[in-house]
Amino acid sequence: MTTAAAGSPRTYQVRTYGCQMNVHDSERISGLLEQAGYVRAAEADEQPDVVVFNTCAVRENADNRLYGNLGHLRPVKDKHPGMQIAVGGCLAQKDRGDIVRKAPWVDVVFGTHNIGSLPVLLERARHNTAAEVEILESLDVFPSTLPTRRESTYAGWVSISVGCNNTCTFCIVPSLRGKEKDRRPGDILSEVRALVDEGVLEVTLLGQNVNSYGVEFGDRYAFGKLLRACGDIEGLERVRFTSPHPKDFTDDVIAAMAETPNVCHSLHMPLQSGSDDVLRAMRRSYRSEKYLGIIEKVRDAMPDAAITTDIIVGFPGETDADFEKTLDVVREARFSSAFTFQYSKRPGTPAATMDGQLPKQVVQERYERLIATVEEITWAENRKLVGETVEVLVAVGEGRKDERTGRLSGRARDGRLVHFDAGSLAGQIRPGDIVHTTVTYAAPHHLNADGEPLSHRRTRAGDAAEAGRTPRTPGVLLGLPTIGAPAAVPAPTGGCAAN
Repeated sequence: MTTAAAGSPRTYQVRTYGCQMNVHDSERISGLLEQAGYVRAAEADEQPDVVVFNTCAVRENADNRLYGNLGHLRPVKDKHPGMQIAVGGCLAQKDRGDIVRKAPWVDVVFGTHNIGSLPVLLERARHNTAAEVEILESLDVFPSTLPTRRESTYAGWVSISVGCNNTCTFCIVPSLRGKEKDRRPGDILSEVRALVDEGVLEVTLLGQNVNSYGVEFGDRYAFGKLLRACGDIEGLERVRFTSPHPKDFTDDVIAAMAETPNVCHSLHMPLQSGSDDVLRAMRRSYRSEKYLGIIEKVRDAMPDAAITTDIIVGFPGETDADFEKTLDVVREARFSSAFTFQYSKRPGTPAATMDGQLPKQVVQERYERLIATVEEITWAENRKLVGETVEVLVAVGEGRKDERTGRLSGRARDGRLVHFDAGSLAGQIRPGDIVHTTVTYAAPHHLNADGEPLSHRRTRAGDAAEAGRTPRTPGVLLGLPTIGAPAAVPAPTGGCAAN
């Protein structure tokens, strides 16, 4: 039943597309709605009272995907008066009022800068029986001051900045997320401590360009200092970050990674192209030699480091020789994994109007060759770990075949995916627990460990998972409407009440 009975809370569902930033924004959207009195719809509920689309605008098919899903919802909404549909995120920031023009059954459109307005906009749309569109050009309030309903008991995102000051010609993010805005270190560390107090073991520091962190308050070494400060937080076992930019990556960050015990030896370093000519056209202010020099420094300091990357194939003007240079860098860098993309034209970006747009068949052929090269290397690198002992943080949803194979899954400290046999500990290991096990088999994208685990450590994160609790980090929220009876929130296990 979609229309909530009198006195009962309305239900909601958030559908997320895109990057880690969007995933974390969706946690905030859920936190906002729950603080305003909504309750999350059951997974099987196909008719929640509110459906929120948190959209991405980076990929070429983002528009088609959104409008296709909105079209599927139209008859559902027609049959259930009172149902509301909201669209937020990067595509909403880009398309603005066009969304309501193309899909007039949408009730609310909100942008990347005013997530906190969603409950008010929903209530206003209900009251006025008209669509509400509110897009701000700059941040209304830093998103991390908003309440957040975390999706994991054991791992949490923590934003250190939003926006980006770079001008890559293929990227639409700066125009949708705005210029970089940095949080103060004390606020970040308070949020990290609050998560750890609720049992979280792993934190990922999140930003469009994390190692330019500090630009707003004039400290170019701020990110390395932040990593070291995370090392002083008792109970925080793993620290990761994404994503850095090669042009800003400094030696002090490498030293902080190597010298801070809880900072994982995993690094995501976007390459985009191995051709200096293409990098120049992309307006990426580094060249392949500098990039490989960073990789060499990281491996000198941390020989066990697992380095992942992003690569775009088929950028306008890319020649066969340019593409071969990308393959050369891939072979030299020896990535543990790579996120590979075929260039897609995004209206509003300089690259969209460049000469030399490549035919689809050329891009596809290069893409397939890149995938084959990457997998050859990642498989060889993974095979080196057969027989090694790895520490695995047990996860939920990482292994799609786990139920069929009887395995559990999680991430090693270097970020690699590990599927393991629980052996005699079957039924005792929970998400959030720590297992040590021996790698018995390697594939290009994962490791298997099919022997008896060497050890199993129960954790507070595992306790929370077993009890069905997820961390909530409350924010300061004034004047938001409350819908029906507020959902019950588990009592906090400690930590700060505000970020």
